[in-house]
Amino acid sequence: MNIALIIAGGSGHRMGQDIPKQFINVYDKPVIIYTLECFQRNPQIDAIEVVCIDGWHDVLWAYAKQFNITKLKWVISGGATGQESIRNGIYNLESVCSPDDIVIIHDGIRPLVDDTVLSDVIVKCKQYTNAVTSLPYNEQIFIVDDEKSTTKYIPRETLRRVSTPQAYKFDIIDQAYHEAFEKEIGIYGSSYANTMMVELGHRLYFAAGSDKNIKLTTKDDLDMFKAYLNREQDKWLK
Repeated sequence: MNIALIIAGGSGHRMGQDIPKQFINVYDKPVIIYTLECFQRNPQIDAIEVVCIDGWHDVLWAYAKQFNITKLKWVISGGATGQESIRNGIYNLESVCSPDDIVIIHDGIRPLVDDTVLSDVIVKCKQYTNAVTSLPYNEQIFIVDDEKSTTKYIPRETLRRVSTPQAYKFDIIDQAYHEAFEKEIGIYGSSYANTMMVELGHRLYFAAGSDKNIKLTTKDDLDMFKAYLNREQDKWLK
């Protein structure tokens, strides 16, 4: 069984709106529904769990019914941090998942997941027990010496940009979250499932990514999302 674990527990202060950014309407549809539709239509996804900000559970269920998100099976509360939210989602699946089931963790505010990206992360996870969506890094990265100058850089060929979706065999990710919170490893600040796994000593495996898979954090990101929705595919492009 392949279960999508969608993280939608944030309040989205940086967006500067009165409601959480995952519930902002774009062309009469909430952002979170665009995201859920990516998993709803993919035949490899068997069920969806959403970790949702408190006070919005009933709203999410209502939207799911309105937009026919039939794979949504669980809506649970998030935690004080992103890692606590993922942990809550993983722990809630302990009575549901078998050890070899796959959990696909994804940000609720990444509403443009290509089927090719989602499929590849599942394939790689079946092969290696985990997989993280990734892309080459195309800019130069320099190391700051004294806040105004540098003498060192990191070769971009050695870098990958990693985002969600990320896929993990259930028994491995479940054990990892128990260990991380018991030992307080990889659970603070901007930590996520992938960084936590590395801090716990796991090797991560890369899966395909897409530049279209943007994260909606600011108003400019919303404008970019709208542009993607509105653009017409140029038929002359191969």
